[in-house]
Amino acid sequence: MQSIFAEVFALLFAAVVLVWLFKRIGLPAILAYLVTGVLAGSHGIGWMSISYEMHFIAELGIVFLLFSLGLEFSVPKLMAMRNLVFGLGSLQVLVTTVAGMLVIKALSYDWQTAFIIASLMALSSTAVVVKILKESGNLNLRRGQLAIGVLLFQDIAVVPLLIALPLIAQSDNQVLFGALMFALAKGAFVCFLLWAIGKWFLPKIFNEVASVRTDELFVLTTIVVALCAGGLTYQFGLSMALGAFLAGMMLGESQYRHQLEAEIRPFRDILMGLFFVTVGMQLDIPYVIDKIAYIVLALAALLLFKVLIIALLAQLMGERKKDAVAAGILLWQMGEFGFVLVALASKHNLLALNSASFLIALGVLSMAITPYLIERTPVILQKLKVNGERYSHDFSQTHFNESITDHVVILGYGRVGQTIARFLKPEAIPYVAIERNPRLVEEAQTAGEPVMFGYSGSQALLEQANVDKARLVIITCSDFDQSHEVIDAIKCVAPEVKILARSTDDSNLDALKALGVTEVVPEALEASLMLVSHVLHMSGVPMRRIFKRVSKERHNRYEYLHGFFAGDDQDPVGDSIDKLEYLHAMALPESAFAVDKSIEQLSLEKQKVAITALRRDGQELAAPQLSMVLKANDVLLLKGKPRRVERAEQYLLNG
Repeated sequence: MQSIFAEVFALLFAAVVLVWLFKRIGLPAILAYLVTGVLAGSHGIGWMSISYEMHFIAELGIVFLLFSLGLEFSVPKLMAMRNLVFGLGSLQVLVTTVAGMLVIKALSYDWQTAFIIASLMALSSTAVVVKILKESGNLNLRRGQLAIGVLLFQDIAVVPLLIALPLIAQSDNQVLFGALMFALAKGAFVCFLLWAIGKWFLPKIFNEVASVRTDELFVLTTIVVALCAGGLTYQFGLSMALGAFLAGMMLGESQYRHQLEAEIRPFRDILMGLFFVTVGMQLDIPYVIDKIAYIVLALAALLLFKVLIIALLAQLMGERKKDAVAAGILLWQMGEFGFVLVALASKHNLLALNSASFLIALGVLSMAITPYLIERTPVILQKLKVNGERYSHDFSQTHFNESITDHVVILGYGRVGQTIARFLKPEAIPYVAIERNPRLVEEAQTAGEPVMFGYSGSQALLEQANVDKARLVIITCSDFDQSHEVIDAIKCVAPEVKILARSTDDSNLDALKALGVTEVVPEALEASLMLVSHVLHMSGVPMRRIFKRVSKERHNRYEYLHGFFAGDDQDPVGDSIDKLEYLHAMALPESAFAVDKSIEQLSLEKQKVAITALRRDGQELAAPQLSMVLKANDVLLLKGKPRRVERAEQYLLNG
């Protein structure tokens, strides 16, 4: 008993240390679990061995992973993906298997061995791909949908392979055909049975459980449902993961979907970690070292082979080249079911021991490399010069003056970038945005927005946006690594330009400042300040005091805001916000007092307010002359402290 406790403790301790270390250096947790398995296995330090019970518990991680994946789908969504699942998925498995057989047969293997190895190569890792897609938030991108469609068919294709391998050893074609037909019939029946249970029984069960309002019961019910669905398909000769996916899909349309996913996540993540540990334990390090040249060559061949096939098939089905290649990179590795099939084939003497060891090494290393390749997919696509965007829109039409100066450059025109632009526009502050989403750029340019298409880290594109003449560059993405690349590109083009960067929190604040960012805006801080403002206001604290405290907090946190405070000793010590100069745009109606009067006649300098810009008939005039006469419908940009600007506006309107 103490020995088992020590083994488990050592495994958990190694996993904790390695996951922390890998995350600190920017590597995915999957690699940490694989390395943990290598160290714990018989070919590493060797303090643990894979038992049947451990392997079974680890497989539950895949069950929970597919259950949570099913929650992301629904029957209508799956029906909408039928062309991907049964079209692209079936073609990928068929073409990869046939082409792989021909290549392997050419390497002097017999047809039987060639079929088994090619079948293993046709499968990809559901565990690796789905985990990465969910963590990166790319599950709903087109490339993610392509990958999921293919993976679902691969999980279905595993069933006839599991049945076929033992029967191939008997060399009885009639028995093989009959068993496959029977397996398909069982699969159709169990899918219908799960659909019926999910449609009519599961919602009632969860309604009753939810009415009790006990978190423990909800968690237990979720686990039982996932395991029962997996167990049901397992009894019918199908994979447990497929049953869990179907159960999750049935519950994906219910109001409990998000709660179900939240409850299952801790079990899923821990068991998935254990699964990857067991995969790592199967890696024979001495064998890999001995055959490293052949393994590296096989990895390169597998990568090119599967990416090429998937990319070509996806494009034949009308997908964009960019998404087709990205889906190929997602699916290039061997899958976890490949280990099961290797063990089954070895048991029935269908694979030589050396071939089995080679395939296990190939599978483990391909799964280990996959997270890195997926992370580098944008760079790979850029180097391959793959864009594949099928748009008739001409992105070179940028709707802005190419000689623009003293403007704001917005890098990223998503929700944050568009919000910034909406605030800049009425203040007559010129801006240019750079965005790499082609649909978004097309819509923005159609609406007349000054948006350029391309990657924000491109020095050539930054030069076109006149970054060296800009007053400010705003980086709207919150990812540190991506911001790092963009900042380096900006500094190469315009070393002195001011940069305002966004971040999720202040953990990377010092690092961004060290890169040359003028100011960093942590989302967590701004959200907390807004929440505090609402709390104080609802608690009866006067708004003047709230503004003073919030402004003081921002004053302490954002060094660059200090320069906007006038520090006028003659101002009353009251509200700090009254010390902050700001810009305000106003339009002059025909009845305004200021119409037909010159700027000099209005004597706004006495009120310590200045007209910094004027827009007339769509033309913007920066720093208008004092002799300029104002006309109806002119838009004035007033600069001054809030209360003075308010008084000046009333004066211009009413005299």
